[in-house]
Amino acid sequence: MTTTSTHGPDSARARPPHRNRDIAETRARAGAPLEQGMAFMRLESDTLQARAGHTPTGDETLPAPRHEHFDVVVIGAGQSGLSVGYNLARKGVKFVVLEARERVGDIWRSRWDSLRLFTPARFDRLAGMPFPAGRYTFPTKDAMADYLEAYAAKFSLPVRTGVRVEDVTRSGGRYVVTAGGTRYSADHVVVAAASYQKPKIPDFAALLDPSIRQFHSIAYKHPAQLNPGGVLLVGAGNSGAEIAMDISRTHKVWLAGRHPGNIPVAYNSYFTLRLVIPVLFRIVFHRLLSVDTPMGRKAKPGMISRGLPLIRVKPKDLDDAGIQRAARVAGIEHGKPLLEDGQILDVANVVWCTGFRAGLDFIKLPVFDENGRIKQYRGAVDGEPGLYVCGLHYQHSPSSTMIHGAARDARYVAEKIGERMRAATA
Repeated sequence: MTTTSTHGPDSARARPPHRNRDIAETRARAGAPLEQGMAFMRLESDTLQARAGHTPTGDETLPAPRHEHFDVVVIGAGQSGLSVGYNLARKGVKFVVLEARERVGDIWRSRWDSLRLFTPARFDRLAGMPFPAGRYTFPTKDAMADYLEAYAAKFSLPVRTGVRVEDVTRSGGRYVVTAGGTRYSADHVVVAAASYQKPKIPDFAALLDPSIRQFHSIAYKHPAQLNPGGVLLVGAGNSGAEIAMDISRTHKVWLAGRHPGNIPVAYNSYFTLRLVIPVLFRIVFHRLLSVDTPMGRKAKPGMISRGLPLIRVKPKDLDDAGIQRAARVAGIEHGKPLLEDGQILDVANVVWCTGFRAGLDFIKLPVFDENGRIKQYRGAVDGEPGLYVCGLHYQHSPSSTMIHGAARDARYVAEKIGERMRAATA
């Protein structure tokens, strides 16, 4: 790798962000498609099909949409959606769970090959079904996917896969969920989609030299995807650090971004597994730091903007693997990544570990704040009685995005739905 700090007159600087930049324009400016994974491509399918697919002639007669009614429509069959379904089933509620992917658990199967959960198996169970692994082992992402699929089957949860929700609206006193050729009406809707739906990639990514292979972390599977040569991972959070460790076995790696801190003990030691992790996950992340405590309310903005500290990887692990820490990426110059300290990195690959947007644009209701986040308390959406969310980052506490926290939030949401249904019939 070579570095330089020369800024010539022909330099391509970072441009101001344009939130609604056309995806086709970004790709054209990049000179090659930005590889962002099948999940992202599906999320953008409406835009892509409108430009490249079939255009109606006006002579066709489209089939009338099918109508179905449920007490509750749950959107998403991940750990949150299935947990909501489990609790609703125990109440005898008529509901359906709509899942865009072809199999329950595919959101986990789509992640990188070496991924293991941060939480030991003892914390990875949902209500009613233990996780089939040793209490102090860390399940693989495929084991978690299979567990969710088995969970849905064990409790005969009414999941419909391959059904992508297009919008959620309100008509009169009921919600209407449109998905494909079906309109589902319901008194209650639970959007059980995590905060990690649409990848975020800076606009200046389009200015990278086309010879540099680049994609978002959602598309990363294994080091064989990469070009020979150096790799820059942009974003030094848990995903960036874990992927950096994976890639460092075969490539020279630079990890750019602010260090988010780390748990200062060996993650897989006897002491950590039996004392530190239970205290951290069950007490600190689950109870002390919640929206119901002054400490939790104070911590929430920072945790939302910066994310959690490194859980498994330590700075020493990065050093021992030969991973170079780098300043934040400020833009692109001469077709290469420009760092805030003036260095230009001569790398052959860039992996954007830059996070996600919520991807909840299909909710066509005035429920978002000025930052684009849903206004809610413990999953109950402000100003929309009957509309709930589950699985959001810090929905109630930092554990809301962990398996055990999602199960607690789901139980709370199901209880609120039950209370509302009882009040309606009183």
